[in-house]
Parts: sequence; structure tokens; C-alpha cells
Amino acid sequence: MATPKKSDFEALYAGQPPPWDVGRAQGVFVAAAKRITGAVLDCGCGTGENALYFAAHGRQVIGIDFLDEPIRRARLKANERGVNVKFLVRDALSLNEMPERFDNVIDSGLFHTFSDENQQRYVAGLATVIKSGGRLFLLCFSDEEPGTQGPRRISQRELHAAFAAGWKVESIEPAVFETAPHPDISFSPGGPKAWFAVVRRLDG
Repeated sequence: MATPKKSDFEALYAGQPPPWDVGRAQGVFVAAAKRITGAVLDCGCGTGENALYFAAHGRQVIGIDFLDEPIRRARLKANERGVNVKFLVRDALSLNEMPERFDNVIDSGLFHTFSDENQQRYVAGLATVIKSGGRLFLLCFSDEEPGTQGPRRISQRELHAAFAAGWKVESIEPAVFETAPHPDISFSPGGPKAWFAVVRRLDG
């Protein structure tokens, strides 16, 4: 499965809202909200629904995305709702350039867009922004999702391998992505199958 290019995502945001833009926070993050505390970074935040949810519930949140358009929309939402979130146009493969450090990071559908090499770069960057003992909460496409539409499928083995050094994979649970109808993209009934992984940054 080909790794999507920046232009692919720009085209999606230029037309009908992409399927992951459902107008609310993903349910798995809402269910885990009591564990996602303190300063939170939302990597690949899109139009900001997850970041806005946590900010509205008292977290200090920064959301980043490498596209201008979703960040523009996220900032508009924040202003309309009176929610204090910092939204930045920033490449998640350059996390090592961020001065901030976070108690927790959320990733809703970013990890699975990367090639193997860029997954390694991303994980290395995460290690620079998550405080020792902090956690990554990651929702990615599962290899149990049939078909080839959408992003690459990720196995539990790949998740364990990506976070083998300097991390502890605390849990990987089956989940689904909540998606909006799209005329050109279809997934399993009820939403594409996913993994919801919780990974802790070890000391050192």
C-alpha cells in the first residue's frame, strides 16, 4: 500500500470533509480521558476535535498538523467555542524541534500514514517531547481491517517493534475509527477496525 503524500491530504481537505473528520472527538479518546491528563500534544490533529475536547476538559493542549487548511479550521472552532488551544502548522517528523514537553501525547490516525523509515523518525521524536513516565495514546488502522482503501494496516507485532527501545507497550486493544460517510471511500460496517495502543515512555 502506497504511503500517502501531502498532496493527497490537501486534496481531501479541499473537497468533501475527509472520513475521519466526524465533528467530535473519537470515542476511544473520550473513554480514556481520565488517563490523559496534564499537558497534552495532539499529533496530526486535523481540524482539532480531539484537542478541543481535552482543552474543554481542563487540559493544556497543543495540536499540530502539517497542513494549513485543517489548522485554519481548528483555530476557527477554538474561537467559536471559546476554548484555549494552541494550534500549530508543524511536521510531526520534526518533534525534536519543539521546546515543550508533554505529560501525554495523542495520535488519532497519524502513525499509520508513515513509511517504516518515517515511523522510526516519528517515534524518536516522540521520545523527545514526552516526559519520562508519560504516555502515548495511539489509534491506528488494524491489519484486521479488510480491503485496501485508506491507510496502511498495522499489526500488533509492528507496534511492539516500533516501541521496543525506551518504551513499554502497556496495552493494545481492538477498537474502531468513527468515520463520516464519503462517496469514494468505504470501510467495514461500524467503522474501520483499529488498534488502540497505550505506550509509556521509560526513564532514561
